[in-house]
This record gives sequence, C-alpha cells and structure tokens, in this order.
Amino acid sequence: MKTYDVLVVGGGMVADAAAQALREQGHDGSIGILGEEPVPPFPRPALSKKLWTDPDFTQDGLDPRTAEETGAEVHLATRVTAVDPQARTVTTADGTTFGYGSLLVATGGHPRGVDGLPASDRVLHYRTLTDYQRLRALAGGGARVAVVGGGYIGSEIAAALSQQDCEVTLVHPEQVLGDTRFPEPLAQRFQQLFVDAGVRLVSGTKVDGGEQRGDEISLRLSDGGVLDVDVVVVGMGIEPAGDVLDGVAERSDDGGIVVDERLRTTAEGVFAAGDVAEYPDRILGRRRVEHVDNASAMGAAVGRIIAGSDETYDHTPMFYSDVLGHGFEAMGSTSTDLETVVDERADGRTVVYYLTADEVAGVLVWDGDGDELEGAEQLLAAHARPANPVDLLGRL
Repeated sequence: MKTYDVLVVGGGMVADAAAQALREQGHDGSIGILGEEPVPPFPRPALSKKLWTDPDFTQDGLDPRTAEETGAEVHLATRVTAVDPQARTVTTADGTTFGYGSLLVATGGHPRGVDGLPASDRVLHYRTLTDYQRLRALAGGGARVAVVGGGYIGSEIAAALSQQDCEVTLVHPEQVLGDTRFPEPLAQRFQQLFVDAGVRLVSGTKVDGGEQRGDEISLRLSDGGVLDVDVVVVGMGIEPAGDVLDGVAERSDDGGIVVDERLRTTAEGVFAAGDVAEYPDRILGRRRVEHVDNASAMGAAVGRIIAGSDETYDHTPMFYSDVLGHGFEAMGSTSTDLETVVDERADGRTVVYYLTADEVAGVLVWDGDGDELEGAEQLLAAHARPANPVDLLGRL
C-alpha cells in the first residue's frame, strides 16, 4: 500500500494550489494526488473562455506543472470510492488502497444532467478537458449545436460557439437571458449580445428529453416544441461531489462537505476545500462557492494549514464571467429576488447593488476594471444599508 504524508482526493486547481502551498510553507513530506479525470490539474474556466476566444492560447497553456514543481505524485483516472479515517486509508474504484497522514478532499462537483437524453458522444455534459476536445471535433462546419442552460457555463459556451462556424441555439428557463442575476435593463443588454452574435434564444423553456437518429439529436422541449440538432451541450452547473465522505464526515444540505474556519471536516485528519466545501465566510456567513478564485485561495490556505500554519481561511471570493467582449465581476449574493440599485456610469460601467432589508448583500460590476471589488468587500463587511438606497450611487 502506497502511503503519502498528504493525500489529495481530486485533481483540480485546489490540488495544485495546495501542493504548491505545502512546499512554500516548508513541507518536505510526500504528496499524492488522486484525480478522477485522465488529465493533470488545469484551470477549468479556460474550457468555456480562453480555449475558444484566444487563438494564441492552447491546451499546452493549461498545465500548471504540479508534479514537476512540487514533486507530488499524480495518479490520473483514479476515482476514490471510500475513506476510512480510523485506518487513514482511501480505496479507489479498482480496489487499490492508499494510506495518508493528512487527507484533503477536493472533489469539486459533477455536472447536472437532463433526464431522458440519449447516451451519446454527441451529448456532452460539459465539465472536463475531454468534453472540450470532443466539442472541438464536433463544432464547426455549420454544425447545429443546442446549449442547454443559461447560467455561467451555458452562456459562456454559447457565446464561444457563436464565434465558431456553428448554428447555436441556447435553451434556457428564464424569460430574459440572465434575468435572475441582472436587473432591467442590464438583462436586456446581456441578452442582446447573444442576439447580435447570431445565437437563437429559446427562452422560458426546458429540455424534457430527446432521441438520437443517426447523427441527429431530436430534443423535446417543455413547451411542446422539438429541436433537431447535431450536438447537445448541457451546461447547467454542478452538484457537489461529496459522496466520498458520506457517513464519514458532516455533509451540508446540498451535498457539500462541512468544514470549519481551518477547513477541517468533522473527521479526524480530513480537510476539504474548493467547490465541495461549505465553509464559514467571515463576511457572508456559511456558504459553498463554485468559482476559481475560491478554489485557488482555499487550496493555498489549506496547504499552508496542513503544513503547520495557524491561519484561518478568511478570504471572501469574487466571481466573474466573460462573454462576447463584455463581462462582470461580483461578490456576495447576486439574485434579482433581492432589492437592486443600478448605477449606470458614463464610462460604460454598471454597478448593481443587491440589498436585503438589513444590508447590502452583493455587488456586481459590469465592464469594470477590477478596482471596484475592494470597495465592494468593505461595503459587504459593514453589514448595513443606507437609509436611502439612492445614496449608494457613485459609492464604488
């Protein structure tokens, strides 16, 4: 049985950040990384952004050289199915057992599916580098591509494909694309970007299933319609992959893994970080965040903690999206279920404040320069709202 001083279950950016931080903190023990995917850690946002939009960026630019820079042993295509904290071992799907001194669970999430779709290499639940490679092979040549889901992944991949030789249809449940995040008129501006790019929008609709006939997929829509395409890309977010600690450590209501301020689970010697971890944000309270800023910062923090640092995880992460030459950065809660204050700037920036009855709960900056986020964090940390919300105009 191979035993590591630190074993990481999950081969994403958390694993890379943790391994790098372990070495920077002076840890000289052995590090093992067990990754479910057949590729080493890489920056996942590139799958819907730079790999499509930057002609000078290739797959070679994805590799952070985790093994070379840290000496970690990276085991690819290795899925862990069980953890035994008493024995300090994990077991993989093929029955192999690994031992550990400290365990970091960084399993991220698995893409949400759509019931009733055929099992086909033309139906991609978009999440991995393998999915990107397959979509690259299928896209172009006038291919008809249906993208299912109007959130981060769905909107970004639809935007990226619109700049390829494809006929893109985006099927999403919102009445106006982005209207659960953007208030009017920003949602209309966001949607118009896709219309101008030639994307066909099928709004207020879901996919109920489909059939494959030869190389064609026929999708059944919830409004009774049918959509015939060559490729289906499902981009509906993820479900946290916390099952590996089922019955071993406390799980959150949505299936994540509960950790404390030092990223420790309730199982002795077991830590968790990244998309799968529900942690106590010092400003926003207990939450689980599925964005790369959190993965990188939390991975680095947990690496230092395992190596002996006495710090706590005190980073409040930002999140962002880029589509069709525009984008936004945000922090906190960005739901139009909240009261919103919209600050339209003469320079093209738009700042949106999201308010509860008691405080400013979130800030979103459209086409900003990134400098606004420090002020946004301070505003959220104040846990207050002005007596007159109009006073927020010009604040950032």
